[in-house]
Amino acid sequence: MLPSLQFDQRGLLPAIAQQHDTGEVLMLAWMNQAALEETLATGRVCYYSRSRRRLWRKGETSGQTQRLVELRYDCDADTLLLLVDQTGVACHTGRRSCFYTAWRDGAAAEIAAPTANPADLYG
Repeated sequence: MLPSLQFDQRGLLPAIAQQHDTGEVLMLAWMNQAALEETLATGRVCYYSRSRRRLWRKGETSGQTQRLVELRYDCDADTLLLLVDQTGVACHTGRRSCFYTAWRDGAAAEIAAPTANPADLYG
């Protein structure tokens, strides 16, 4: 069993998804107890959508799924690190990672172009 995780006042934990074999940081999302339990039970990553106020199974509309390889948590037990095997892109913009903007030379710079058309993924 997991230790007493420290969910916030809304019952959520931040969850960072990282590609298990390359170390690439893919995205940050949120998990509630139900999302965490489903992820551990099925091996398919499930998050809690704050905007939709419901469980969100990664890839349910786009087909861009995440399979859990390993779950880690930090020293305060208030942040999750999900080592995943990402199928396709992780970002709704069609990029592999949601972290595609860098601050360089005093300005924002796009460092990764989309590799998939969001319209093709989401209709």
